[in-house]
Amino acid sequence: MPEKINQQLIDNISQILKRSLAADATLSDLRSKDKAKFKAIFAKDAGFNCTADTFQPYVEEVADDLISWQGTQDKELLIALVKKIEQLFKVLTNFEQSNSITVH
Repeated sequence: MPEKINQQLIDNISQILKRSLAADATLSDLRSKDKAKFKAIFAKDAGFNCTADTFQPYVEEVADDLISWQGTQDKELLIALVKKIEQLFKVLTNFEQSNSITVH
């Protein structure tokens, strides 16, 4: 297994996990104020199998994809995984900026 790629994926998913926990807490707060009424973080055509109104199920899907890739080294799976990670980073960054979230 290309160790450098594997480690980079693990690092990225770890960052996404930390950021998603803060984002989901903010979403919970917004919902308690009757805001954030959407049904899914990502559109159905975004490449994710799950549909959820919080980030955690998407993070779990990416982690599962990593485990699958580690076992198969399938290039197509790796490409799909990287695209999902990029989308999560982009949406989390936009969400954090619009809601003044800081993650340490």
